[in-house]
Amino acid sequence: MWLTGPAQPFRVLSRVLSPYLSYRPPPPSRRVYSSLFYSTAATAMTVDTTSRLNALRELMKKPENNVTAYVVPSEDQHASEYIAECDERRAYISGFTGSAGTAVVTLKGAFLFTDGRYFLQAEKQLDNNWTLMKQGIPDVPTWQEFLSKNLDSHSLIGMDPTLITAADAESLQTSLKPKQSHLVSLSENLVDAIWENRPARTANEIVPLDVKFSGEAHTVKITRLQEVLKKKNLEAIVVAMLDEIAWLFNLRGTDIAYNPVFFAYAVVSQSSAILFVKSEQITDSVRKHLGDTVEIKPYDEFFTYLQGLGAKLELSKNAQVLIGDKTNLAIAEAIGHDSIVIVQSPIADFKSIKNPTEIEGFRQSHIRDGAALARYFAWLEKKLNEGVEMTEYQVAEQLEKYRSEGDLFRGLSFDTISATGPNGAVIHYSPDPVGSAIVKKDQMYLCDSGAQYSDGTTDVTRTWHFGTPTDEEKRAFTRVLQGHIAIDTAIFPNGTTGYIIDSWARRPLWEDGLDYRHGTGHGVGHFLNVHEGPHGIGVRIAYNNTALKAGMTVSNEPGYYADGRFGIRIENVVVVKEVQTPNNFGEKGYLGFERVTMCPIHKNLIEESLLSPKERQWVDEYHKEVFDKVSPLLKNDEKVLGWLERETSPL
Repeated sequence: MWLTGPAQPFRVLSRVLSPYLSYRPPPPSRRVYSSLFYSTAATAMTVDTTSRLNALRELMKKPENNVTAYVVPSEDQHASEYIAECDERRAYISGFTGSAGTAVVTLKGAFLFTDGRYFLQAEKQLDNNWTLMKQGIPDVPTWQEFLSKNLDSHSLIGMDPTLITAADAESLQTSLKPKQSHLVSLSENLVDAIWENRPARTANEIVPLDVKFSGEAHTVKITRLQEVLKKKNLEAIVVAMLDEIAWLFNLRGTDIAYNPVFFAYAVVSQSSAILFVKSEQITDSVRKHLGDTVEIKPYDEFFTYLQGLGAKLELSKNAQVLIGDKTNLAIAEAIGHDSIVIVQSPIADFKSIKNPTEIEGFRQSHIRDGAALARYFAWLEKKLNEGVEMTEYQVAEQLEKYRSEGDLFRGLSFDTISATGPNGAVIHYSPDPVGSAIVKKDQMYLCDSGAQYSDGTTDVTRTWHFGTPTDEEKRAFTRVLQGHIAIDTAIFPNGTTGYIIDSWARRPLWEDGLDYRHGTGHGVGHFLNVHEGPHGIGVRIAYNNTALKAGMTVSNEPGYYADGRFGIRIENVVVVKEVQTPNNFGEKGYLGFERVTMCPIHKNLIEESLLSPKERQWVDEYHKEVFDKVSPLLKNDEKVLGWLERETSPL
């Protein structure tokens, strides 16, 4: 990886990269969505992948490919976590539909690598052709370690160079050297070649985001970025991340479900800005919004432009282009490795720190969201008490209806996790429209949901029990609550990372020998992706690279999951803020959190004897804040208002 100074040449066995210099996505008319593909639900039936794997292996053995293993990541060419249907290659080849995981197919085996959030889901969805590799479990390698240690010497590992970052490709190639194995960049994505009825790539209309919501004009953002380039003496920056492009230009789209982004690339130099996007997505309002500051070019011309840019830089010798550390290998190859500098994108840093307008938008959108949640949980309790049978999917539909009736609603921020009883233990469970479980009064019910509003993005999890919980359920819930409170009330010096404070959320659980297999918090975009980096709270070492800063938004969501029985999670979104302390050791300044999520925490599940006086005080103060902020929006609904008053009354 190149952090400073001249870029070093990247040495990888590249089969044929030239086709990617004029990369063309498949035309919309080429693919038709197939209802026989798969469901996104964790309870979906397995897909028989035998014929798909056989077809893939035949392509792997062809002379023009000749690879012993083929890697299929989850991400698209923009390194998106959540992707369009046409880019769900790993799901197609494996049948596993979780948002995180990597498939490795050899000539004799097939391996799916994923983390603890998806162990149960993967076990249900993978057929007998696949071996589940549970990352994070002792003695289970990562997919990179598997390639370098478990495969034979002189192996050739094939990949689509648009689906691996340049930095990861270099690291992988280095790890393969001891066995004289090589990474091979293939000109054709082999899964695409065998994928029948592949959905078309979306190209929906793009809309401007008014500065009254963004808080900063796109012209100002571009100028800030250009100042970084001048300071670092860099020719330009290539922007490939879709949420970074949406943020930079104050534009939003609907090309990927739940994420208000659109397919595009951008190149910003010290004196210009170019947006590469399909012309049919650009309206007159977008052209007027962008003005003369931004030149618009066709999306399909991006790699051709980079090839010309690389030739220009080669002539100057001293000029270099910045690409973010999530930029793909094909882009690096198109420009030329001697002409690039790979670092964390400065746009990611800009975007992560919300301005006062965005922070106020988070506050207001979460209050409106809280009103919808109050209506929902009051409705759900009433229906269950009346003995009405409803599925997890049906009740989730009702929650979306309540949210859609609020001001500035633009859609959900992710597929609602509505899980009763044992399904709550599947961390990223999603109910199937057909055949999902009946929500039962005598079971735990976990609901993780969120919405996109013009002024903010919400993400909230609550766990309820509408009957009589067991002592075990109450104790586990209370331990999770204590971890949640520990993060909410945390005070720490500037320079502290989420990696450092993650254990504070786990300590109460550890006292009972409990834990959870996911992070404690992720960044949240402003009317953007519900998962946003570069910061977070968790045990991933990457979270130790970025300190928490005032203005960042992050979730606070410890949990506990009893496999096959129940799941617990309590999640609020918080904003990092400056706090005043009696002292200021080291003159660092200190930070804490402002919570913006406004939804009651179910008192029926709290074992009060476990709470300290300060924790009891926190619960009562939080509930008073919820009532004070949400109740004015429910003044015309006496029944829901009464429910809210009861649920937020003091312990």
